Amino acid sequence: MGLHERRQREKENIRASILDAAFSLAKTEGWASLSMRKIADAIEYSAPVVYDHFENKEAILYEISLNGFHCLHIELLKAQREHDNPEDQLKAIVDAYWKFAFKNKEYYQLMFGLGMQCSGKGMMKEEFSSFQDMLYECTYAIIKKNGSNTDNACHMSHALFSAVHGLISIMMMRNDDIPSTMNKTTLDETVSAFIKSL
Repeated sequence: MGLHERRQREKENIRASILDAAFSLAKTEGWASLSMRKIADAIEYSAPVVYDHFENKEAILYEISLNGFHCLHIELLKAQREHDNPEDQLKAIVDAYWKFAFKNKEYYQLMFGLGMQCSGKGMMKEEFSSFQDMLYECTYAIIKKNGSNTDNACHMSHALFSAVHGLISIMMMRNDDIPSTMNKTTLDETVSAFIKSL
């Protein structure tokens, strides 16, 4: 391995260490308490080294949020591919989204700005809208199959996204006084009612 390749690999390793440290700190202390100094201390480098790899904390948060959207996208695709008809696909996609949110709370909070500023506003890649896109595709397919007006697919799928995201947000921000089983039941009933309405 040449000198250039070795330096490049070292740079990539430090960058990965910065992202790992930032995510670990967020899990233990929360996103709001994250700072460049804390990240530097965690990886046992000076703060200027961190700034050599990322312009600021926002750049780190953006990179982590992209990884979160990528992980979510993979889970949604898996759920979609398990079923053939759009009704079952829609239920599976919503269920996968729900499970991802509560299995990966730190990611979800960062990705959608729950209790903090949303990371990378206006800069997200295609994975950002994969959930909404899949909801739309299933909604469109169901409406078409039912012989209804497909012009309503965009509005209807957006309404479902709002309901699902709203339930998750409420549960994450007020999880002490709302039973998780009640929220999941509400979610399932909402999806079933949505499908019947198409």
